[in-house]
Amino acid sequence: MLAVVLGGTNFLGVRVSNQELAPLWGATLRFALAGVIFVVIALAQRLPWPRGKRLLVTAVYGALAFAVAYALLYWALVRVTAGVAVVVLAIVPLATVLMAAAQGMERLQTRGVTGALVALGGIALIVFGPGDVDLPMVPLAAMLLSSLTIAEAIILSKRISSNHPVITNAIGMPVGAALLAGISLLAGESWVIPQRTSVIWSVAYLVTLGSVVLFILVLVVVRGWTASATSYMFVLYPIVTLALGALLLHEAVTFVTVGGAGLVVAGVWFGALSPAARAAAGLARDA
Repeated sequence: MLAVVLGGTNFLGVRVSNQELAPLWGATLRFALAGVIFVVIALAQRLPWPRGKRLLVTAVYGALAFAVAYALLYWALVRVTAGVAVVVLAIVPLATVLMAAAQGMERLQTRGVTGALVALGGIALIVFGPGDVDLPMVPLAAMLLSSLTIAEAIILSKRISSNHPVITNAIGMPVGAALLAGISLLAGESWVIPQRTSVIWSVAYLVTLGSVVLFILVLVVVRGWTASATSYMFVLYPIVTLALGALLLHEAVTFVTVGGAGLVVAGVWFGALSPAARAAAGLARDA
């Protein structure tokens, strides 16, 4: 639950950060600083570092989870509304279910697919219910590719779940930050140090709670759940974002929003959190 709250709050933090920092540079700064923290923790605790194939997979995880996914996400968010981003990110659980099954990591469960579709329907109701939404095709395609990349990163994280979560991030985040820096330079972004107090606080939040704490929690969850069950956190993020938007930004909460939130909770419960869903996931994991 804490991972869901932190992940949902990140949307507000990124929104504030983007007021002063170029998007890709903001992501670079965030993951570079968080990566340094992870490396320091790993060295201080003398944690074992992976070698060989596991090291390579960990680096690939970092490239997907922090570089490719966030480069596409930040680029698209300049061109589409946050609501559209929420809808497309809600595809992550369904994509993870299908991709994990295709890669032989899990058996395809009707309950998981059904829950993902119900949750996605709830997010669509929240976003599209009140009015029309403009859908530019190229940014929308970038968001879709970002969602698929996140799904694959979750599946990869399951393959390296024997890593200590700190080590996975100590390798993955610097790899992602380095690639993001290169993309930012190619895009011609200006690299500036934040000056506004609100932006400084948002970056501090995104680095500490929104990256260090959040991604440790995500990897801890991956250890105990299947990849597809872990991915259901992504459909709960918008609920937190909407609630904080209403509380902090005084955005209206309509009956459509409440109804959509109910569908999301029902889908997540049915597909991942109910005793029957956990039992089905356990059987699939043991098969």
